[in-house]
Amino acid sequence: MNSAMAEFDYIIVGGGSAGCALAGRLSEDPASRVCLLEAGPPDTSILVRAPIGIGAILPGKYLNWAFETVPQAGLHQAGKAGRRGYQPRGKVLGGSSSINAMIYTRGHAADYDHWAELGNPGWSYAQVLPYFKKSQNQERRAPNIDGDYHGTGGPLNVADLRTPNPLAQAFVDAGMELRLPRNDDFNGAEQEGVGRFQFTQVNGERCSAARAFLTPALARDNLQVLTGVQVTKVVLDGKQAVGVLYRQGALTQELRAAREVILSAGALQTPQLLLLSGIGPAGELRSHGIAVAHELPGVGRNLQDHIDITIPYLSASPHAMGLTFASAVKLIGGILEWRRQRTGIIASNSTESGGFVKSSADQAIPDLQLHFTAAIVDDHTRKRHFRRGYCCHVCLLRPKSQGSVGLNSADPMAPPRIDPNFLAAQEDLDSLVAGFKLARRILQAPALAPFRGRELMTAEVQTDQQIMADIRNRADTIYHPVGTAKMGQDAMAVVDSQLRVHGMAGLRVVDASIMPTIPGANTNAPTIMIAEKAADMIKAF
Repeated sequence: MNSAMAEFDYIIVGGGSAGCALAGRLSEDPASRVCLLEAGPPDTSILVRAPIGIGAILPGKYLNWAFETVPQAGLHQAGKAGRRGYQPRGKVLGGSSSINAMIYTRGHAADYDHWAELGNPGWSYAQVLPYFKKSQNQERRAPNIDGDYHGTGGPLNVADLRTPNPLAQAFVDAGMELRLPRNDDFNGAEQEGVGRFQFTQVNGERCSAARAFLTPALARDNLQVLTGVQVTKVVLDGKQAVGVLYRQGALTQELRAAREVILSAGALQTPQLLLLSGIGPAGELRSHGIAVAHELPGVGRNLQDHIDITIPYLSASPHAMGLTFASAVKLIGGILEWRRQRTGIIASNSTESGGFVKSSADQAIPDLQLHFTAAIVDDHTRKRHFRRGYCCHVCLLRPKSQGSVGLNSADPMAPPRIDPNFLAAQEDLDSLVAGFKLARRILQAPALAPFRGRELMTAEVQTDQQIMADIRNRADTIYHPVGTAKMGQDAMAVVDSQLRVHGMAGLRVVDASIMPTIPGANTNAPTIMIAEKAADMIKAF
């Protein structure tokens, strides 16, 4: 595109899970001119295509924004408050769906019924389920899957792993030994139980939102995708969004939107862009020298995220992964196998099984999620252990603690100010302690005995007080920030049930930031569902 100003019907800011799905769906109408802008590069890296590549992308800045939080009072370092959390987010077409663990879960039906109860018509579980199904191509077929909950023929391929790890099944068996129910479909009629996850994969490769929705649409004349460009501001004409400014290298250029500007930059960067554009809490805008174009106090508030703690074990089993000579030899063989037939260790994300469980019997629905990983995960794999092992993640699904996203400065190239306010609520800590104890009991069950070495890092952590201290010292996000431009009708809502920004025209938000409350599961599938539903609403508008 040359430096002259260009016009489209729809400008979508952010080529992540929602942005790719939305661009693919809106460009189905040949009369609609659609432009998608993404700060990162195209999704051509082998580390994106190969599922095991997550281990190489997660700890660094390659294809990853690699944000940090402000110091957290609830997170400790060597017993002292103020540890910063790590916030990896995808900086590539497909966004975080290009660097995530590919686990396909939707949450509990009650999550979406609660959205509707909060004053968001059209968002109950019965009303969003058709959009989950529309997006999906479920590889399992009846009688192994309930078609009432799953769809076929959609862009997003959902599959079982082609080469399951025996350790993953041992974890499921261990959970069943504790009388936890077996669950072969966490997205079916019942969420509770232990079982194997399904994944957004196709033929042993990652099926990101870019691969699913965008790649098939790239040949359309009415769709333009710009990568390596960072949007710095929404251009306003009074209370009407009319375009965006974006930076490409040293150049700043403008695009015009005849119908809508749609923000799909995610729960961290969508509120940042709204603030940079003068939309948000007046006090915060003025503190950074930004003129108030539209006061909206809820922008950047209501940040919710899943906090997570791991319990690691050493293991001599060849099925456990680690930085050892034997593992390196196995990895080389695995690369050759994957290149030939897309099977083996490279086709795994290493986190193949898990479960949804309750921290106490009085919980109406599961409030904890377990992820069993056939490797030692320490500080997002940034701390390396030159031994084989495995671990169980314990994730709090509906935290009471809420935080915020704001600006560090008026510089649009600066990272956002991220404050999840982790563990501010004692209830969150209490629930994680209960989950820690349950996960340890599973890991000590007989089914894992043939694989089990010694407990690493947590062997001396036994009392509730010791567990609390360990959680404060090691817990962090499991990468599901949502809610910072929440949908609703109250004074802190940012968008309405049609995802239109309150008080503005031509401006909509379509990503995880619109979630009023966090779903009890991995958030990629719900984000894609939001984009599917939004596409229909936009087409009908």
